[in-house]
Amino acid sequence: MTTSLDLRSDFPILERRIQGHPLVYFDSAATTLKPTPVIEAISHFYTYSSGPVHRGVYTLSREATDQYEAARRKVQHFIGADSPEEIIFTRGTTASLNLLAHSFGQAFLRPGDVVLLSEIEHHSNLVPWQMLAERRGVVLRYIPVNDAGELIIDEFFNLLDRKVKLISLAHISNVLGTLHPVKTLIEAAHRMGAFVCLDGAQSAPHLPLDVQELDVDFYAFSGHKLYGPTGIGVLYGKRDLLSQMPPIEGGGDMIEQVTLEKTTYAPLPFKFEAGTPMVAQAIGLGAAIDYVETIGMEKIAAYEAKLLNYATNRLSAVPGVKLIGTARKKGAIISFVIDGTHPLDLATLLDCRGIAVRTGHHCSQPTMERFGLSHTARLSFGIYNTLEEIDTLISTLKSLLPLVRRA
Repeated sequence: MTTSLDLRSDFPILERRIQGHPLVYFDSAATTLKPTPVIEAISHFYTYSSGPVHRGVYTLSREATDQYEAARRKVQHFIGADSPEEIIFTRGTTASLNLLAHSFGQAFLRPGDVVLLSEIEHHSNLVPWQMLAERRGVVLRYIPVNDAGELIIDEFFNLLDRKVKLISLAHISNVLGTLHPVKTLIEAAHRMGAFVCLDGAQSAPHLPLDVQELDVDFYAFSGHKLYGPTGIGVLYGKRDLLSQMPPIEGGGDMIEQVTLEKTTYAPLPFKFEAGTPMVAQAIGLGAAIDYVETIGMEKIAAYEAKLLNYATNRLSAVPGVKLIGTARKKGAIISFVIDGTHPLDLATLLDCRGIAVRTGHHCSQPTMERFGLSHTARLSFGIYNTLEEIDTLISTLKSLLPLVRRA
């Protein structure tokens, strides 16, 4: 059995020791570690280019513009979009979903229209729609999940009617790892005349993706979960929809012409990118895409499935462990609780052994409520993790549990 992808030397942070122990990082759903090519691409830009984009005819500006727009084209090809015009750079998934809620809401939604979500969304795919409902009288409906964390498909079809104008769902749950049957949902939505947005924060780094094959209308993801830098994200939208949506921020670079009387806006995608953009971050995202494409997304998905299966089997054999979210199809995420143990205490002790796991509600309090919990511990895997690290986690857990339970 392959125990690693032999990539660990590409991640300099893995040379760190945490409280005397080698770093074992199991929090890639929150943010991924960064490989050397990404770090070097960002450093190279700041060292040798560092000019403003779209604004100058001099060499540094032209170089910066070329690199920035090359990154946009890399995103286009990575997700299978039809045109770079359909790729809007944002600050991250949260910003992408807020942009969509504001702009799509203004262009397409009226009081009484329905936005359909699931009951296990990340707050970033819930709160913007709640804010929209308060502003515009939009109605929110929620698809329930079963005890495995899977959408109850019969309930989805019961909720889907002609009042539903948009369905916005996580492609993969950030808490439970559930991989939703999005192709089926998208086809059903389109038959009813509804549009679909996927929160791809947990899918873009882990699965092969083709937005045209999915026929999804909008897709959002973040660079920092894709081995890229923080501060950069993407909103993909079909060109004909984006062209009907108004910008939500005004300023430089998103205009065609400005007078004291009125403003005309730049064409796609620039009308949604007001101000100086995240140039170095976009270049870093482009380098991250180059990096994962060199490995191959199919290879990444297969390897992470191996990690998931191995960790699931080993963790479920630990006495007192209860897995939260046991869907048949999952991304590389495991949430769990342990009888008599608070997740925060567990994570603190694991950190003393150099093992990083996430605890809390994972920015999805409704998910916790659905399962009758306030917190879980969460493991989430990346391309640098190994089977041996999972063994280290299990042996450490077994040694720590008596201490935690006594506390």
